[in-house]
Amino acid sequence: MKITKLNLEGKVAVITGGGGVLCSTMAKGLAERGVKTAILDLNEEAARKVAGEIENEYQVRSIGVAANVLSKESLSQAKELIVKELGEIDILINGAGGNAASATTQVEKIKKEDMNNLEATFFGLQLEGFDKVFALNFQGTLLPSMIFGEDMVKRGAGNIVNISSMNAFTPLTKIPAYSAAKAAINNFTQWLAVHFANTGVRVNAIAPGFLLTNQNRFLLIDEKTGEATPRGEKIINNTPMERYGEPEELVGTLLYLVSDWAKFVTGIAIPVDGGFSAYSGV
Repeated sequence: MKITKLNLEGKVAVITGGGGVLCSTMAKGLAERGVKTAILDLNEEAARKVAGEIENEYQVRSIGVAANVLSKESLSQAKELIVKELGEIDILINGAGGNAASATTQVEKIKKEDMNNLEATFFGLQLEGFDKVFALNFQGTLLPSMIFGEDMVKRGAGNIVNISSMNAFTPLTKIPAYSAAKAAINNFTQWLAVHFANTGVRVNAIAPGFLLTNQNRFLLIDEKTGEATPRGEKIINNTPMERYGEPEELVGTLLYLVSDWAKFVTGIAIPVDGGFSAYSGV
């Protein structure tokens, strides 16, 4: 029996949100397998820093590019530069996203004592904050897929990997905008996978479990004591492996999805969650 190779060396990947911890780690995982990478981030300095680290460590071409995932014009300009510098794009990782305090309720459930302070509940959410979080996560996946996916479809080959979340399967308390957006990403992943099914372009998603990031640290760690918040304790207690995930633990699933090992795989979202989604809490 012939074993299929990963077939990644020399390909070109675009990683949105690439200046952040999770996406920069995934970019480095691709570079280690010989993939040329374009690190896209609103923060050009962060993008260039990651690209420089990749070139120094892996001796594989990488560029940092400033781009706004909510602007088709910005993304189109980025694509033109990437194709000129690295060649035709084979892989898109839609990693830009995150939550914000303005789209987060202060309490998990409304109780009798909250009736005099409904600002701490759903009724106190700032619409501007909700819209911003939803747009960043969902439209920030939709628009790059439009801009970078078009050439893939025309060439008849390519991979899109969206970054989903545990929120996509069962919403977490306090963060309705982020939960709704990630659920939309799962649905969109399935929709686009079907739409592209006969083009040679596959569309899948990775749903990370709980990793400490700049976006969620304020919910999970008490700034004053450095100890886990009650919410952080709940997460650990409901994760069978009893710990947070490490960014490097996303790389294996990513490599599988964008490689020839997954040629017949499209429209799925794979949890990488330490068993969180399998555990009933009992």
